[in-house]
Amino acid sequence: MNVHVGDEVPAWDMPSVRPERMRTMAAILRDPYPVHWDRRAVAAIGLGDRCINQGPLGLSYMVNMLHDWTGFGSIRRIRMTFPLPVFEGDHIVARGKVTAVREEGGRRLADCDIWLEREGTSPPLIGNATVQLPAD
Repeated sequence: MNVHVGDEVPAWDMPSVRPERMRTMAAILRDPYPVHWDRRAVAAIGLGDRCINQGPLGLSYMVNMLHDWTGFGSIRRIRMTFPLPVFEGDHIVARGKVTAVREEGGRRLADCDIWLEREGTSPPLIGNATVQLPAD
């Protein structure tokens, strides 16, 4: 794979964040925070009337993007911050940009800035990742 500093990671698109996924994830995680399944709980804290996506689901969008680009199991490190919530119904796009390409331990690695975009707002997720690049 021919990768250079400044290259964009192919975007990963989620046309609509679905509340059903949030409810399922809340059940799997035994997450007691009702903002992930109860719109009234979101309204009670002044954030509107749409459920809030769990952080691990937002992180999974980034993982999907990186795996689609470099293959399953390629992620060597990932760090994320969650400055803004992602709401049900949001159209979000995971994006990234290569900041470094290097050799380490006989492997080619790419360091990337990664983020989640939502039209009209600052990125709700921001981070960086290191992926192992597939052999040419």
